[in-house]
Amino acid sequence: MKRYIYLISPQKIKGIKFYRQLDQVLKTKKVKYFQLRLKKISNLNLIKIGKKIKKITKKNKVKLLINDKPLAARKINADGCHLGQKDMNFYTSKKIMGKKKIIGMTCHNSKKLALSAKKFGVDYIAFGAFFKSLTKKTTFKANLAILRWSKKKINIPIAAIVGI
Repeated sequence: MKRYIYLISPQKIKGIKFYRQLDQVLKTKKVKYFQLRLKKISNLNLIKIGKKIKKITKKNKVKLLINDKPLAARKINADGCHLGQKDMNFYTSKKIMGKKKIIGMTCHNSKKLALSAKKFGVDYIAFGAFFKSLTKKTTFKANLAILRWSKKKINIPIAAIVGI
């Protein structure tokens, strides 16, 4: 089984320092996916920031995923988007994004949500969080058992939302 680092952005991105640091991290070739997760900004600012990040991820051969917003993801020409349970539904997102784009879905700690996501045809599922984080409230606590179950029963890529 291949393992990759799936990095998620901080809630706020300020200044050129962030872009330089991101480039340095991605140059290590250890990160395969970067999710831009900015909940509290306008779509216009998200697209502006996303286009800058797309240049960095493309240069470093890292897939860029946009959290929650397939329309913005399409305008950025991101590699895909990540959907939470309260976001736009999978089928509408796929229509917006196109067949070749990646769509992942959060399943918290739920086998039922994971099975539904597989039926939809998502490209990967995410479980978590496994630990508390300062960047996001830990509402659902996942454990290793759900990862083992998913590996056997779901047979699509899995992301573990760790929290640090």
